[in-house]
Amino acid sequence: MKKETKIRSIVKTLTWRFLATLATIVIVFLLTSDFSIAFKSGVIEVIAKLIIYYGHERAWNMTDWGIAKESIVDS
Repeated sequence: MKKETKIRSIVKTLTWRFLATLATIVIVFLLTSDFSIAFKSGVIEVIAKLIIYYGHERAWNMTDWGIAKESIVDS
């Protein structure tokens, strides 16, 4: 059975957070026209959500729910 390694979860977390935080900064900037507020919102968001996402990924790796088991066929 395959499970993700911790390093894979970390890399996925970092790449997703970069894109999601960039989106947050752009949205807040469009709403406020203030880059300082947009950037600060992005910093707060990225720190909180990195921690939350990593925990979420590791929790899912602790269960086999939804993972099909491979069947071994004798030849």
